[in-house]
Amino acid sequence: MAKNIQQKSEHPSSPFGGRRGLKVGIVGGAGYTGGELIRILINHPNVDIVFVNSKSNADKYVHEVHRDMIGETDLRFSSELSNNIDVLFLCVGHGDARKFLEANTIDEKIRIIDLSQDFRLSKSSVIGHRTFVYGLPEINKAVIKTAHNIANPGCFATSIQLGLLPLAKVGLLGEVHTTGITGSTGAGQGLSETSHFSWRTNNIQAYKTLTHQHIGEIMQSLKQVSPADKSTNQLVNFIPWRGDFARGIFISSQLVCDLEEAELYRMYQDFYKEHPFTIVSKQPIFLKQVVNTNKCIIQLEKVGTRLIVHSATDNLLKGASGQAVQNMNLMFGLDETAGLRLKGNMF
Repeated sequence: MAKNIQQKSEHPSSPFGGRRGLKVGIVGGAGYTGGELIRILINHPNVDIVFVNSKSNADKYVHEVHRDMIGETDLRFSSELSNNIDVLFLCVGHGDARKFLEANTIDEKIRIIDLSQDFRLSKSSVIGHRTFVYGLPEINKAVIKTAHNIANPGCFATSIQLGLLPLAKVGLLGEVHTTGITGSTGAGQGLSETSHFSWRTNNIQAYKTLTHQHIGEIMQSLKQVSPADKSTNQLVNFIPWRGDFARGIFISSQLVCDLEEAELYRMYQDFYKEHPFTIVSKQPIFLKQVVNTNKCIIQLEKVGTRLIVHSATDNLLKGASGQAVQNMNLMFGLDETAGLRLKGNMF
């Protein structure tokens, strides 16, 4: 691979050996998830960004593409790569992460966090000598801490799973009917008919009804935590919606449940008590509570025998780049929340 691409830094040395600490490389830095990753990492107390790879934007300043970062960083995009890093983030399209690893020689000492769907399912989690661990900290924290490669969860999958996992663990999950709405950034940066402002504004549309690509990883995680004799009864019927806003996901999942609401809240709070970014609320929740944060907020409603689980996340942060940094922190023994105490956007 190419020689190391050094970037200016004024931060002091740290126990990790870099000027600030961990040496990071990013592939696919010009898109939405790549941009969010850069925004987090330039302010992370334990990170040096060694390179941000983008062939189409090579030699441009990052702030020429992500224009809100003017005055925040003097990083430039590079067409080259480097093995002089500790961790590599892959922020490329679905299918492209596997192609990238097949086409490039990455030193075995480098840990990889992939934000695509290429390695999320156990049946597709191996490439060469690398095996990817599913990176949902709320169920896999211990494994993530010793992992060498992480498959970062999908955005819808993260929101839906976090709403249902406590029920699955105690065998209370049967057939679930879920609807979820996502902002336009969930479709990526490429232009399409349904991503134009004139189509999106004042508009909502269902898509991929009961066939969304995240259903596989959702069912895989629910089965992982469920009692062995209960997982066969689980079925998530998911209808996703395109929303007329930029970012965020709001999920409502409905199922039959005999437990009282107070008991359900105790169960959820106990399940998530060791997880700093998943919060259980007894008040009605709304999207602005999570936008621009790494939080997932969950609310429960009981109406007769029906339980409705609402969960909200930012699709680009807890649903993508924020969770990727959370996984990096766990992999390298850092504070899990480092770089992720982000300001929300209430007004």
